[in-house]
Amino acid sequence: MKYAARQKVSKSKIPARDLLDLGDAELLTQCEIDVYRASGPGGQKRSKTSSAIRLRHKPTGLMVIAEESRSQHENRQRALRRLRKTIALNQRNQIKVESPHPEFYAAALARDSSLRVNYRHRDYCHIVQYVLDVMFACRAGVADTAAALDITTGHLIRFLKNDRKLWDHANRLRGDFDHQPLR
Repeated sequence: MKYAARQKVSKSKIPARDLLDLGDAELLTQCEIDVYRASGPGGQKRSKTSSAIRLRHKPTGLMVIAEESRSQHENRQRALRRLRKTIALNQRNQIKVESPHPEFYAAALARDSSLRVNYRHRDYCHIVQYVLDVMFACRAGVADTAAALDITTGHLIRFLKNDRKLWDHANRLRGDFDHQPLR
């Protein structure tokens, strides 16, 4: 099992699933924040204003940047959203497949049994992390993962495919368990 060697385990006392529940201020206290001047188009305002943000999450070692906006505040919000998604994609939780689904996942299934979730929904990162956790617990088998998630394999594939980074992480996980990549 190659994935265990690359699996990111949180060094903090906070479990990986709880990192997504932290408020912005709490999450920022766990980060090194770098503010710098972004290069590129935007004129004099952009080249003279330190508005780009780089967040390094110390407990996990994950890093994200946001430098699209000329506003430091907007870039900080973008960086926090990206950090939450990066945590969801990279941090695995030990789960038992036979245990009941968490509330956020059960609520998502109640809203739409085919697991259609908008990436802007507040539970999206939680759902992404949970799906990857179940996939890891099922050794990246699509049929087993879908059965454990109480959805069809087609719905699982569509959910994974709707997000390019999620699709790439799922295929990397499958490769670590010696499965062929999904197409």
